Amino acid sequence: MKELQYLNKYFVKYKYSFLIGILTTIVAQIFSLFTPKLISKSFKAIESFSKESTLNVSVIRAELFQNILLIIATTIIAGFLTFLMRQTLIVMSRHIEFDLKNEVFRQYENLSQNFYKQNRTGDLMNRISEDVGKVRMYVGPAVMYTINTFIRFAIVIVYMYNVSPTLTLYTLLPLPLLSYAIFKLSSEINKRSTIFQQYLSKISSFTQEIFSGIRVIKAYSLENQHQKNLIDLSLESKAKSMSLAKVQSLFGPLMLALIGMSNLVVIYFGGRMYINGSIQSIGTIAEFILYVNMLTWPVASLGWVSSMVQEAEASQKRINEFLKIQPDVQNNQSEKSIINGSIVFNNVNFTYEDTNIKALDNVSFSINKGQTLAILGKTGSGKSSIISLISRLYDITDGEILMDGTEISQLNLFDLRNSIGIVPQDAFLFSDSIKNNIKFGKENATDMEVIEAAKKAVVHDNIINFNKQYDTILGERGITLSGGQKQRVSIARAIIKNPNILLLDDCLSAVDTETEETILNNLLEFCKDKTTIIVSHRVSSARNADKIIILEEGKIIEQGSHNQLINANGYYAALYLKQLSEKDIQ
Repeated sequence: MKELQYLNKYFVKYKYSFLIGILTTIVAQIFSLFTPKLISKSFKAIESFSKESTLNVSVIRAELFQNILLIIATTIIAGFLTFLMRQTLIVMSRHIEFDLKNEVFRQYENLSQNFYKQNRTGDLMNRISEDVGKVRMYVGPAVMYTINTFIRFAIVIVYMYNVSPTLTLYTLLPLPLLSYAIFKLSSEINKRSTIFQQYLSKISSFTQEIFSGIRVIKAYSLENQHQKNLIDLSLESKAKSMSLAKVQSLFGPLMLALIGMSNLVVIYFGGRMYINGSIQSIGTIAEFILYVNMLTWPVASLGWVSSMVQEAEASQKRINEFLKIQPDVQNNQSEKSIINGSIVFNNVNFTYEDTNIKALDNVSFSINKGQTLAILGKTGSGKSSIISLISRLYDITDGEILMDGTEISQLNLFDLRNSIGIVPQDAFLFSDSIKNNIKFGKENATDMEVIEAAKKAVVHDNIINFNKQYDTILGERGITLSGGQKQRVSIARAIIKNPNILLLDDCLSAVDTETEETILNNLLEFCKDKTTIIVSHRVSSARNADKIIILEEGKIIEQGSHNQLINANGYYAALYLKQLSEKDIQ
């Protein structure tokens, strides 16, 4: 129960609902115990009539009718209070589930890039859905049935003991056996259910991967092979499902058998006690049979509750593992920060923790507000790492990054990122309309602003050719669009945000040179008062920049303007001549 102690703060938060639920349970149990007493009383009235013929029949009938009305009334009240108990405690569990999911989601949002590199998306989804769901079963049904069981036991046993201590002892004898049997059966069900869920996860992961890569599968004509693999996996899952069903099918018969055993014990020992005069009325036996049936489900539920608690403990442990992780990148400034866009790198070194690869080695450069910096270099030279450090997706290993003269880690993290518009290499679009994907950069943007941003990104003409134009719903990850269209929609998203700093991370790689030229010309006017950093493999994207740096293995090997680097006759000049000749050939 150590891991589940984390949830105590939620019980404190909803303490009034919790206490009202307990109080309602106590009152409901008291009212439910009127029925056995009234039935016993009715039996005694009938027995007294059969023994004393002088009693008036109408008096007996009136008493029986009164008892029937009281049974109906108390049963309705007990049922209504039980409904209120469930409404109070189960609704409380839904509130806790809501709060816990939000807490986990906020933690996911706060965790750094390294965390997502080291954990699978499927596992993250499972913890916020399946694991939180199992925890809800603990704070809801498990807690409710536990409270209900202890209160019912306490009240019923007191009632039984007051009637006949000896028969109470005999009656309780089979109940430990019932509880143990249900516990063992529940444990086996839990074990087989866990295995079955694992196979369901495998099937889900397998099919999700197939659907995501369906174009590749069709291109290589691998449909039959993957269908065979799915059938094999489904057959294994079916076998585990049948194994689980066989054990689950024992639950009902076992319950009936053990309830029947308890009733036989009451009838046998109660009958003997009635014969030898230890109890005075058959009604007492009937009363005890009702008590036994009232106790049977709570005792049986102990095994089920125990299983739920075990599952919740394991799930909460998995959740706690993530909740206890401290983000690598912390917001060290609570006060608002004003970002203008002047950036300075002083002897910056950066190494990725997960791979231990040194991405940047003693990098120094500066860029003033309103200037454009172009970064060129081979794949893996550290270009994208600079973009990630400016937006503080990672913190540097050594050196310093100054933003408007202030160390970047001392700026308000949210103000910093709000002042930046970034277009990543891998353009990510949501399964929403094109309009909403562009408005992601500015939620309250008007339709005219959306169209204007799309025009600057040279994607407007493509969009209006779709049947629903800007209301076209994109597939998963924007699969409806081509690579170049996705990149241009991402550029429009950054433009509509109107940021002080614009970071373009090789975001024109999927567009032709003519379209690239048009986009860059449109950006010249847009970026005249903004700090712009362009990462590219093409000289055409860099030649109009105020400053160009060339990276190789994390080090700056050349730095200057286009003309300066051409005259230097180094890497940049060679790249320019090579790409110029390729363009002439085309």
